Amino acid sequence: MALSPQDAKDIIAGCHADPFSVLGLHEVAGKLVVRAFVPGAQEIDAVDPKTGRKIASLTPLGEGLFEGTATRRKKRFAYHLNVTQDGHEWRADDPYRFGPVMGEWDEYLLGEGTHRQLWHVLGAHVMTHEGVAGTHFALWAPNAARVSIVGDFNTWDGRRHLLRRRGQTGVWETFVPAIGEGDVYKFEVLDCNRQLLPQKADPVGFGSEHPPRTGSVVRQLSGHSWQDKGWMSKRGAIQRFDKPISVYEVHLGSWRRVPEEGNRPLSYAEHAQQLIAYVKDMGFTHIELMPISEFPFDGSWGYQPVGLFAPTIRHGTLEEFRAFIEAAHRADIGVILDWVPGHFPEDPHGLAKFDGTALYEHADPKEGFHPDWNTMVFNYGRAEVSNYLIANALYWLQEHHIDGLRVDAVASMLYRDYSRKDGEWIPNKDGGRENLEAIAFLQNMNSTAYGAVEGIMTVAEESTAFPGVSAPTDAGGLGFGFKWNMGWMNDTLAYMGEDPINRKYHHSKMTFGLHYAFSENFFLPLSHDEVVHGKGSLLDKMPGQGADKFANLRAYYGFMWGHPGKKLMFMGCEFAQGVEWNHDSSLDWHLLDHPLHAGMQALVRDLNGIYSAHPALYELDAKSEGFEWIEENNDAESVFAWIRRGHGDQPPILVVSNFTPVARLERRIGVPEPGHWVERLNTNSEFYGGDGLGNMGGVQSDQVAASGRAESIKLTLPPLSTLFFELERR
Repeated sequence: MALSPQDAKDIIAGCHADPFSVLGLHEVAGKLVVRAFVPGAQEIDAVDPKTGRKIASLTPLGEGLFEGTATRRKKRFAYHLNVTQDGHEWRADDPYRFGPVMGEWDEYLLGEGTHRQLWHVLGAHVMTHEGVAGTHFALWAPNAARVSIVGDFNTWDGRRHLLRRRGQTGVWETFVPAIGEGDVYKFEVLDCNRQLLPQKADPVGFGSEHPPRTGSVVRQLSGHSWQDKGWMSKRGAIQRFDKPISVYEVHLGSWRRVPEEGNRPLSYAEHAQQLIAYVKDMGFTHIELMPISEFPFDGSWGYQPVGLFAPTIRHGTLEEFRAFIEAAHRADIGVILDWVPGHFPEDPHGLAKFDGTALYEHADPKEGFHPDWNTMVFNYGRAEVSNYLIANALYWLQEHHIDGLRVDAVASMLYRDYSRKDGEWIPNKDGGRENLEAIAFLQNMNSTAYGAVEGIMTVAEESTAFPGVSAPTDAGGLGFGFKWNMGWMNDTLAYMGEDPINRKYHHSKMTFGLHYAFSENFFLPLSHDEVVHGKGSLLDKMPGQGADKFANLRAYYGFMWGHPGKKLMFMGCEFAQGVEWNHDSSLDWHLLDHPLHAGMQALVRDLNGIYSAHPALYELDAKSEGFEWIEENNDAESVFAWIRRGHGDQPPILVVSNFTPVARLERRIGVPEPGHWVERLNTNSEFYGGDGLGNMGGVQSDQVAASGRAESIKLTLPPLSTLFFELERR
């Protein structure tokens, strides 16, 4: 019936480039012919799906390939295949009888690399198609000779469910009846030489198996009824750069574990109860999740993702993750997601050499391989790859109501010579070291995200002096909302690591950050990177013994919360975790039984409280008029004093730090206005583990010149302490 020997051979071998032109229902010489391929079958009939009446008896052509003439005259009609194999009989829909799902507009946008809702088309989508329930699969693999879907539903036989190529887009698709939520699948790909590649997870899959298994899992994306309208309507006003933002960075796998159940990590549902209540109690405004996009290796902490569209199954399903986000929003807590568009691992089931070619990455290792992490670098200059990543950003923001993205390792994206020696990198078209394609991608991502999703924020982890990271794209900037101030973090931690007797020689490390503090919208980060890789804990970094270490750290936290810039603290640092962070175990919550650790936790809670309650500490974070040095150059005493101001007539806040173990009694500090200055917080308070030395609640100013000002207050500066004073206006 006009089936050529070559077609039959290719179908049986599973390498036919266009199986839909052969299998299914076709008109041949004026007759309707049904062809089916079911390896191992002995008999196949086409039957009416409603009545079970035979429509066609199919003749075996060999090795599971059958064909027969139908009794129907319509050019298209529904039918089932009645299959007999090894004494068993079953009925199933023929996947090759269904027409395409994708529309021409989707094809056009995919081909152009501008489909901003890529996940609506690619991936696995549970649907009803032509009246039948099943799942639509679509994949971008332009250089493949053949693509098929495999899973338990077809005994992982790549010959059974081949996809149809959609024109010149490089996209393949098929509809598989009876497949739905929870089914495991992978793509089987033949490269352009018809060589079989390792089975691939879905680059746009919404779910994954538990590692170390690597299959994708069909997850229903639509149908969730979000209950966070109140938060979503106001978050834009909350996440502005003139609002208090204090972020608690969390690794979900190790924040808290359940030792009674094999030391397992908490589920999304358990985090929704325990973590969110804790963050709320501590006064943080946001949670930042270390990457939760599916990743194969626990030791990467999520920074080497494979399933960019799949919330990791380690803590539960996609729906349970969404419930966690809703719980945060009910508590008025925003959620920021660590997002990793800079690189991806070489795991064979992932994106590397996806269709046998360097599809997502550069072919030349001087551009496409990252020496620091042994990972592949995305090819940002390829429209489809840039679109894939931008759509992924929008996916998290739109589909999961994520409030912000912290973009990892931006510096590694901006420079072609990042961590590369001479001769190991390729200059840009102008001969420079900047990665112009990555810069354009980041600008496009930020402008698209801010334009498409109201009220969100983006934050760059960027460690160089690249200009305009948080400047608008129309002014030539990268368009981020905020930038991590890595220089401030490195300088101030280096200062705090010095013995107090030597700090006078490093005084500028605490003041240098103010020379550029208003050039960007900064975050002050004390992140996980400072407590791993042999760096020890923050408490370890402090000099001295016992109580002195705690006093140093308390004073440092006070300095940080009084300094311009939004705040970020890694979990465990708030109660002075004693050892370096270990991703395989819980934080040492038992330390809170010790008064010094409990006191540190109480201090961070109160720092967040005073920060949120006083606009002078946040409204003008990114403007120089919000900051005024009172004492900047007192290196001999290691004393720092400054004023913070907010908009209008807000009461100013005076912050004073003494980073020596010597009490400064009756120490005069100049003030900009006369009046009573109320002591709002003292890191030396007995409540925090200090000895209680302070200023009895406040001091009255005198007309005595000090610090270059006509008015001053006489203070007791406890050793190793930071104090906050508010002008009381009557």
